[in-house]
Amino acid sequence: MSTDLYREVVRLPPNTVSNFISDKGYLPYFEGCRGAVNGTHIPISVPESKQAPWRNRKGHITQNVFACVDFAMNFCWVLTGWEGSAHDGRVIRNAISKGFRAVAPGTYYLADAGYSTYGGLLMTPYQKVRYHLKEWDRAGDTPENAKELFNLRHSVLRNIVERVFGCLKHRFNILT
Repeated sequence: MSTDLYREVVRLPPNTVSNFISDKGYLPYFEGCRGAVNGTHIPISVPESKQAPWRNRKGHITQNVFACVDFAMNFCWVLTGWEGSAHDGRVIRNAISKGFRAVAPGTYYLADAGYSTYGGLLMTPYQKVRYHLKEWDRAGDTPENAKELFNLRHSVLRNIVERVFGCLKHRFNILT
């Protein structure tokens, strides 16, 4: 990615509570949340002799791209260039070594269970507790305890990063 394009498109989120969080009743539980992170796989072309590390778990030759987005659907941080076989933990450690940080003390980003909290930088869901929105839709019921309620709200908020990737791939078909 061109350095100029990166500077033009990628911006740190403001250190304020998003209207999305305050208007939807997620306060005070997600007051320090400034966005969400995740990785996505982008198809690439590499010589056959060098394809092995670029093959992802589904067998496709891809590049693992890490991104952080805010609740206004803006990119806040992007790291490209990782092999498709690279684990999320390895990619986030590299992003941190290259300067990925929270915008202020006490702020954090939402991440899925494939990540760790990294000293409060990321907030992950409770393990072994219902999480994905599809699980809630199929069950057709409401959370039974505080952990399920937290995971449901976490999933709804973290879905912003999936929406951003979906919009990007829809706009630029070459990325799918």
